[in-house]
Amino acid sequence: MEHKSKIGGESLRNRDAVKEDRLSVLPDDLLLRILSPLRTEDAIYTSFLSKRWRYLCKMVPNLKFDSYYSYAFSEHVYKSLALHKAPFLESLHVKIRHESDASDVGIWIGAALARNVRRLILSVTFINEVVRFPSVLFSWNDTLVFLKLKHCIVLNFPSRVCLVSLRNLHLYFVMFRDEESVCNLLSGCPRLEDLVVYRGSAVDVVTFTIDVPSLQRLTMAEDSPEERDGGGYVINAPSLRYLDVSGFVGREVFLIENLPELVEANVVDVYDIANENIMASLTSATRLCLRLSPLQIKYPTGSIFCQLVSLELCTGKKEWWNLLARMLDSSPKLQILKLVPAYYLRDVDRPVSGKWNQPKCVPECLLLHLETFVWKRFKWQREDEKELATYILQNSICLKKAVFSTKPINPEKLEKLGKRREVINELTCVVRASSNSCHLVFKSE
Repeated sequence: MEHKSKIGGESLRNRDAVKEDRLSVLPDDLLLRILSPLRTEDAIYTSFLSKRWRYLCKMVPNLKFDSYYSYAFSEHVYKSLALHKAPFLESLHVKIRHESDASDVGIWIGAALARNVRRLILSVTFINEVVRFPSVLFSWNDTLVFLKLKHCIVLNFPSRVCLVSLRNLHLYFVMFRDEESVCNLLSGCPRLEDLVVYRGSAVDVVTFTIDVPSLQRLTMAEDSPEERDGGGYVINAPSLRYLDVSGFVGREVFLIENLPELVEANVVDVYDIANENIMASLTSATRLCLRLSPLQIKYPTGSIFCQLVSLELCTGKKEWWNLLARMLDSSPKLQILKLVPAYYLRDVDRPVSGKWNQPKCVPECLLLHLETFVWKRFKWQREDEKELATYILQNSICLKKAVFSTKPINPEKLEKLGKRREVINELTCVVRASSNSCHLVFKSE
C-alpha cells in the first residue's frame, strides 16, 4: 500500500509540473527578447495569458506592423505607440500596403521620435500613389541611428535636416523632390557611416550628389538601365572604406573624388558613361571585384594599384582578358586572383570572341607575390583559356594553390570526359615542371 501511495504521489507531482506555466517564471528581460522579433499584432495576443503578459506587451522595445494583417491598421499602430511604456523605443518597422492606411504616417513617426526611437523602417508599396515624408520631423533629432525608407515615398527637404546621431541610411527606390533635397538630407547627417541608395526608372533628380565626409560604406545600384538618359552622380567621401556600385548605364557623368582610405570595392555592369573616373578612383583599394569590359569603361593610363592584394574578375564580359592583363601589370602586390563567370544565366556560356595575348614581360605580381589562383567555370575546351591558365601556372613563382572548377559532364559522355582529363594532365605537368610547390585542385560544379 505504501509503495502504491508513493507512486501515486509522484504521479500527482508530475501532473502538477505539467500544469505549471514554466514560461511565466522566466525573467522579464528574457521574455522581452522572445517577444521582440514578433510582429506587434502577434505579440499582443500574448496579453490574454495573464496580467503580467499584458504588462510585458507594453514594454517590448521593437514594434513591427504590417497593414496586410490588420483591418484597423492606423488605429492599431497609434494605440500601440501611445501605450508603449519602455524607457525608449529601440525600433519601429511599418509596412504599408494600402493607400487608406497611410494617412497617419506623420503621426506615427512623430510618436516614435518622441519615444526616442533608434531604428526606423518605413516601407510603402502602393500602385500609382506615393507618400510624402513629413520632413519637419527631421528638423532636429539626436536618437535616431538607423533609417530605412522603401519604395513609394517622396522626400522633400527644403531646408537642412539635423539627424546628429544617424549612422545608417538606406534608401530603396524612394524619390527626391529635387537635388536640393538630396543635399539637405545628406549634409544634415554629420555622423553618417553607411549609405545605401537603390534607384529605379523614375526620374527625380538629374545629378545625385553625395558629399559626406564621415561616410565609410557606400552601396549604390540602378535598375532599368535602358530607360536612363543623361544625368549622373558626383561622390565626395574621403573616409570611404567600402564601395559597391552596379547597374549604371548611359549616364552623362559618374565622378568620384579621391578615396585614400578605400579598402574594398565591387563594380558591376557600369558602362556607356560619357564622363567617368571610376577605375582611377579605386587605386587605394586592397580588394577589388570587377565585372566590367575594358571596352566600356576608362582604364587610367599609368595608374598603379599598389595596395591591391585580392582581385576578382568576371569572364563573361567582352575582352575580359585585356582587363586582366592590365590589372596584373599594374598590381605589383597581388596575392589572390579569382576568375568567375557572369552573374546572370543569360550571360553564362555566352560566346566571347577574341584571344588572350601573352604579355611581353611577366608581371611583377606573378614573379613575387601571387599565392592563390581560382578559376570558376573554367572552359577547358577553349584553347585561349587553356593558354591563359598555363601562363599563370608557369610564371607564378610563389603560387601555393590553384583551383579550377568546370561544368559537370554526363558520365556517359566518355569522349568528353577523356578530353577534359587530357587538359587536366597537361596543367598538372605544367605545375610539376615549374619551380613552385603549388597544390592543384580540379572539381566539377
